[in-house]
Amino acid sequence: MSILEVSGLKKIYTTRLGGSRVEALKNVNFSVEKGEYVAIMGESGSGKTTLLNILAALDKPSGGSIMPDGMNLNDIKESSVSAFRRDNLGFVFQEFNLLDTFTIEDNIYLPLVLSNKAYKQMRAQLEPIAQRLGITDILKKYPYEVSGGQKQRAAVARAIITSPKLILADEPTGALDSKATDELLRLFREINQSGQTILMVTHSVRAASVSGRVLFIKDGEVFHQLYRGQDDDERFYQRITDTLTLLVTGGERR
Repeated sequence: MSILEVSGLKKIYTTRLGGSRVEALKNVNFSVEKGEYVAIMGESGSGKTTLLNILAALDKPSGGSIMPDGMNLNDIKESSVSAFRRDNLGFVFQEFNLLDTFTIEDNIYLPLVLSNKAYKQMRAQLEPIAQRLGITDILKKYPYEVSGGQKQRAAVARAIITSPKLILADEPTGALDSKATDELLRLFREINQSGQTILMVTHSVRAASVSGRVLFIKDGEVFHQLYRGQDDDERFYQRITDTLTLLVTGGERR
C-alpha cells in the first residue's frame, strides 16, 4: 500500500533579476510504500531539497500531484496546511531545530501542545519513547546543555511522538560526529523496523546505506533508483557509491 504517490511533479522558479525561469524539478515520479525506508541523494542543486520542501507542504509545485495516503496535497486549503503537517508528518532536521528556551521535554511536547493534548496524555506518550531513545535523563535539561547526538535524538522523539504516517528527514546526520551518526542511524533502522515510514534526503552514503531504497535525483528528475535486496550495509554502500560516480561522470540511466 502506497503511503505517498508523486506524479509528474514540476517546480519552476522565476529569478528576481532578469525574470529568467529555473526548472528545479522537471518530471518527478515515484511512490513510497507503507513501512519503507527511502533515501534521496543527488548533487547540490539537483532538486532534492526542493522536492522535500514540496512534500512537507512548505512550498507549492508548479505542476503534477502529491498524494500522501490518498489525499491530494493540492486540494488542502492554505488554512489547513499546518494541521495536515502536524497530523501526518514528522520532521528531523540537520540543525535539530530545538528551541533553546524550552527544555528537551517541552521541545518534544510541542507538536502535542499544538494539537491541544492533555499533559497526562503527553507524558504517557513520551515515557516509552524517551526510554527507547535513551534520553530520559536529559528531559529536564535545555538544548545548550546536551551534545549534538542527544539533541538529534530529542528531535527524533519530537518527530515520532505524534505517530506520523511519514517521517521526513533532511540531512539528519549532517551536524553529527561519526559516533553520533552511527547511533542515529541505528535508531532510524529500529524505528523503521517497528513499521515507521521514513523518507530521508542525504549527502551521506553511510546514511543512505541503512535505507531499503535510494532514489537518485539529477537535473530535477529521478535519474535512477537502487533497492537493497539482500545486500548487507557494506555491499549496498558500494553500489550507492558506484551510482553516485555515474551521476557525477554523466553516465546514462541503467
